[in-house]
Amino acid sequence: MRMINSLLLVIVALASFQGCTPVVVGGAAATGGAALHSRRTVGTFVDDQGIELKARMALSDDKELSRQTHINIISYNGIVLMVGQAPTDELRQRAQDRVTGIEKVRHVHNEIAIAAPSSLTARSNDTLLTGKVKTSLFGIKGLEKFDATRTKVVTEDGIVYLMGMLYRNEADAVAERARQVGGVEKVVKLFEYMD
Repeated sequence: MRMINSLLLVIVALASFQGCTPVVVGGAAATGGAALHSRRTVGTFVDDQGIELKARMALSDDKELSRQTHINIISYNGIVLMVGQAPTDELRQRAQDRVTGIEKVRHVHNEIAIAAPSSLTARSNDTLLTGKVKTSLFGIKGLEKFDATRTKVVTEDGIVYLMGMLYRNEADAVAERARQVGGVEKVVKLFEYMD
């Protein structure tokens, strides 16, 4: 069973890399679309993908965490965001401890709620809300030349988390635009500021 779970994890990870495969295979000469628009180096972009994969594997290796929690891991420039649900604070902390120990992780934002895992309906609503927020970031007045793809948008339980390497004026405008999207309950800025 462990081998099947590991195989499934590898398949899911490979599927999530589909847009980034040229980055891994071709290096800087043929970068994927996301890496081209990011202010991260190609190496850091690949490191972030590796951190996410290692974190998922570390959490899936812990059977109790795997069975009782719903946790998403997002890494941006070595800064990790953990969102989802865990039924106890002990499991929440155990998940963080597993992720904190991963090489190249600079900081962990543990935003895991103490609750039962969310329903598929709630997760679908969050996915839809993420799409709405991402779309709303194109053409922000006063930031006409801003590349909206430089902002990583993550939604969990109606809370929108914003990550990326932005200037303060960009970050403020992006957060304000995200707050205006219907269904957004709260916006959390986790940006690294370039000024």
